[in-house]
Parts: sequence; structure tokens; C-alpha cells
Amino acid sequence: MNDISNERFFADVPVFTDFERVTDTSNYHPLPDGWFLALADIVGSTQAIAAGRYKDVNMAGVSVISAVLNAVDKGDYPFVFGGDGAVVALPGNLENAARSALAATQRWVEEEMGLTLRIAVVPLADIRKEGLDVRVARHAASPFVTYAMFAGGGASWAERQMKAGRYGVEPAPPGTRPDLTGLSCRWSPIAAHNGEIVSIIAVPAEGGRPSPEFRKLVMEVVAISSEQGRGGHPIPVDGPEFAFSMQGVDREARATALPGKRLLRKLIILLQIALVIALHRLGIKLGRFDARRYTQDVSGNSDFRKFDDGLKMTIDVDAGHLARIQALLEEAKAKGIARYGLHRQSSALMTCFVPTPVSRDHVHFIDGASGGYAVAASQITGKTLSAVNITP
Repeated sequence: MNDISNERFFADVPVFTDFERVTDTSNYHPLPDGWFLALADIVGSTQAIAAGRYKDVNMAGVSVISAVLNAVDKGDYPFVFGGDGAVVALPGNLENAARSALAATQRWVEEEMGLTLRIAVVPLADIRKEGLDVRVARHAASPFVTYAMFAGGGASWAERQMKAGRYGVEPAPPGTRPDLTGLSCRWSPIAAHNGEIVSIIAVPAEGGRPSPEFRKLVMEVVAISSEQGRGGHPIPVDGPEFAFSMQGVDREARATALPGKRLLRKLIILLQIALVIALHRLGIKLGRFDARRYTQDVSGNSDFRKFDDGLKMTIDVDAGHLARIQALLEEAKAKGIARYGLHRQSSALMTCFVPTPVSRDHVHFIDGASGGYAVAASQITGKTLSAVNITP
């Protein structure tokens, strides 16, 4: 029986800070009865990535989180970003709002980005009928931001149902736009400092559930990455260097302004960037906004590692640590404990959700810049996808 209230479920889930405890089952709590999962992913993401559009794919995935959370007044609900998609868990009374947000995002992604977003709403009751569950833990990436970890197999089952065409959502009319306030795409790719940026996915063996051996594998992989310093965090402790992409500015303008107002929106974004750079270099505060503290928070608040029915990490590691990690994964694969994908690249991508820059709870989603999680996942599913050239 769940001892955490329905209304404040995620807020009341106890927080753990040491990521090495991500496989500790005592950290995970079942979603309350009556909840559902709002899911989305990009159809044909492999082709889009092969065409060099991984930043667009990433932004489409984060837009789902932005749209759904804005539609439910930025409530404290569990979500996870998966590179080319996302999952948000919500109580039943928010289903209509979530459906509208998903449909609007699907329409926006199609009309503005030329991509097809697959969407679904899956009741928790149906997941439990299959003998699966959705259990959620809460990991503190920093004192200001926590991220949900998902276990129980239910989210993976729901994703398979969505890909099979079940639990779909009625399409929104042409021209419908979601509320994407806070969606930001300004940072250029962030170069590796330790060696390479490596995106890793490790999941239980085909048809299996997480075993003690699988949990041990995850702990060992995390422990090795932790030897690198800051857990192999790909973003420097003081934040990324100031290198902004005009294409990123254009993407953000298309997300947050109507067609007739986009030029003005681009100018505002560019002025904001220039102001932040000036304030950062001079060490000057503007009201409650501290540019140097903000960039430090960008690093601290980033979601470079997570558990979503399996381990997902985008880490900055040297050759020695990477060799040890890969050897563990290969051994686990040979023993039938796990399946894995591992993709190496020279830089990381960051897409952000920043409702207000003066609040310190802005969130930043990290992936590899040359295919990242999607290429790693393709190695598990057997799809043909390799490193690609990414347009920032």
C-alpha cells in the first residue's frame, strides 16, 4: 500500500543524493492509483538523426515536458527525458490537460520542425493488469533540482504500447500551439574535457526484469564513472563556456513566439545573451539575477545520468575508465544479465527548461551531440545508426 498521498505524491517521495543508491529499491515508491503516463517520442528519429537533426530531435523531446508541465501549472510531477522523447506521470484529474498539451505539441513539432511526434496516454491501471508497475524515486542533482527515476517495467511497457499504435491521443487542429514558456535552446555543443562524451544505456536482458546481478552491474558502472570526478559530469563546475548558436536562438524563437513576432523574439534573446555575458564577465548582479551563480547552477542542475527501467548516462570519461565500463557491460551481456548500447562522441548537447532565470530550479537536459542516447538505443534494438554530424 502506498503511504504517500495522491496530491503530493512526488513532493513527498524521500530524496536521495548519492547516485550510487539509484538501484536501492527502498528509494522507489509506487505511483498512486488513478495516475497515468503521458508519453511521446519522435517517429523516424533514426532518419532525422542521420540527417544531422539531433538537436531538433532533442528539442522536440524536451518540448513535451515543457508543454505538459506548463499545462498543469508547473506542478511537481515525475518526468524523464529520453533523448528523442519523454514520459510524465500525472494524477487522473489532469488527464484532459495532458492530452491537450500532448496534441498541441504534436501539431507544433509537425508544423514547425517537420518531425512526427508519436503521443499516448496510458493508465496506470492497465500497466498493473500486466503485472508491472511504475515506481518512482527522487534524486537530488543539486540543492535546487530533483529528477525522477522510474522502475518497475511499467514505463517501458507503456512505450512499447505507444509504438504499437495503442493509447493514442486525438490530434489537435492545424495551427494549435502548446505553451512552451521556458523552453530554451541557446547553448552550443559542450566539448569533452576528460576524453570523450559517452552515452550509455544498460537495460535488463530481453524479456527479463532487473535482477540482483543487473543492479550490481549498474552500481559498478556508476562507481567507475564516479572515479572520474563529479561522476563524469560533462558540464564544467562553473558552467559551460559562453558559445551560443544562432540556430539555437532560431529554434527557441519558433518555440516561444508566433510567426509574426519571431524577429522581435530573436532580438530579445540576443540581447539577453549579451547582457548575461556582460554581467558574468564583470561579476555584476542585476536585481536578483546573478549570472555567475546561474551558470554554476546550470552545471549542478543538469540531468546527465538517470534510471528509467535501466541506466542512462551521458558522461565525460577518459579511455581507461571507458574501457573498464565497457568490459563490465560486455561481460553482463555475455552472461545474459543485460543489454547495452554505448556511443562515443566529442561533445554534449544541452536543452533547457527555464521558466524564470531568477529562480534557481531551472532544469537542463544532457545528451551526446552526435546521436547520444538514440544511437546507443539503436545498438540494443539492432537498428542501423552510427555517428552523425550535428548542426548545433
